[in-house]
Amino acid sequence: MNKGILYIVPTPIGNLEDITLRAIRILKESDLIVCEDTRQTLKLLSHLQISKKLISFYTQNQLRKIPQIISMLQQGKNISLVSDCGTPAISDPGYYLVKEVLKNNINVISLPGPCALTTALVGSGLPTDSFVFLGFLRKKTGKMKKELEEAKSINKTIIFYESPHRIIKTIGTCQEVFGADCNIVLGRELTKKFEEYIRGTISEVLENLKNREILGEFVIIISCTEDKETDDKITSEF
Repeated sequence: MNKGILYIVPTPIGNLEDITLRAIRILKESDLIVCEDTRQTLKLLSHLQISKKLISFYTQNQLRKIPQIISMLQQGKNISLVSDCGTPAISDPGYYLVKEVLKNNINVISLPGPCALTTALVGSGLPTDSFVFLGFLRKKTGKMKKELEEAKSINKTIIFYESPHRIIKTIGTCQEVFGADCNIVLGRELTKKFEEYIRGTISEVLENLKNREILGEFVIIISCTEDKETDDKITSEF
């Protein structure tokens, strides 16, 4: 019996138009779909007029679900892995599933598609030639500062995610680590109706946040590198 295939299928991060024709076809052809929150995935599938069996897969149940999913793949089932939004396995338990599937010599096919970190980076106006992605930072201030200080030493553009209820505290910590005059861009509600980029120095952006209502998830991009250094590096390659 031929083994099935695990497809990694990116889904829209906000705007439902941001799904590829290939992703739609793979979702239709799959025997079942592994997802974070079945309620969120059902909304997308309903919009696409797709009806499939869903299996929930998240941090708290991954150890129990991984053997079941691998067993179905070994039986020849083709399975799509999706997250609530964006590309699965990035700051997401899907990584562990992909790792274990490959250990069992089962084919994994990754589709290109929406991803919040690259969407925010290319729209930020900060250097894109090299960067480090930190996912979600540690919650405790001391551990967060250590992560940021380690990233700062690499001297690349830094990207990470943050929730609205922690954003002011986190930007305050960034100011301690990088200084008030370092460049920062916050991408908020990306691809949605109220999409916004908040640009400026860390102190300017922090003051902005303190004087407004804060809604939506954030992608944060920081670069203390002089633009001229990056421009020289890019133009020297041509």
